[in-house]
Amino acid sequence: MSKPPAPTLVLLVRHGQTPTTGTTLPGRAKGLHLAEKGEQQAAAVAERIAPFGDKVAAVYSSPLERTRETAAPIAKALRTRVRSSRGLLECDFGEWTGAQLKALGKLPEWKQVQRYPSGFRFPGGESFTEMQMRITDAVAKLVASHPGKAVVAVSHADPIKAAVAHAMGTHLDLFQRIVVSPCSVTAILYTADGPVVLCVNSTGRDLTTLAPS
Repeated sequence: MSKPPAPTLVLLVRHGQTPTTGTTLPGRAKGLHLAEKGEQQAAAVAERIAPFGDKVAAVYSSPLERTRETAAPIAKALRTRVRSSRGLLECDFGEWTGAQLKALGKLPEWKQVQRYPSGFRFPGGESFTEMQMRITDAVAKLVASHPGKAVVAVSHADPIKAAVAHAMGTHLDLFQRIVVSPCSVTAILYTADGPVVLCVNSTGRDLTTLAPS
């Protein structure tokens, strides 16, 4: 009988703050870069992850500018390069891309986004269910590629929240209760017996001390 693969630690990092964070639904629109505060956040999270050293096998990022700019200082601190993964992309918001959150909040569909996301599809875009399947599949591929190591994956708030919900066995309709702040770290240990969520939305603790209790 073959031995099960060694556990893989996945550090999911949300990109840093942009000029539109909290006001606009940018989605996959190109040309959105980190704000100065976002650059500072990226430098700070790189310092937090740097102590992992060669335990980190790879740094991955969604293809969008704001995630690549967040991943760059992390990769530099670990003396590696940033690899692109489309599975880590933001949800495709379709016709809602670029809309103001205040305006969206007045739509009757917004209640469904918050209370019944598993049944919602963005007009002309992706459903939350498809997004969750995409991000969990992407993470599974990273885990399979780097057994026994740590992996950094820089993504976006909703995909990370969906990955956390999946790892915890929580229904997607409750994923909006999870908070994932800019440049926060969410650590999930993927073992042969299932995932173990070590922390969510961490913005200040020593990550190297994380371990199953």
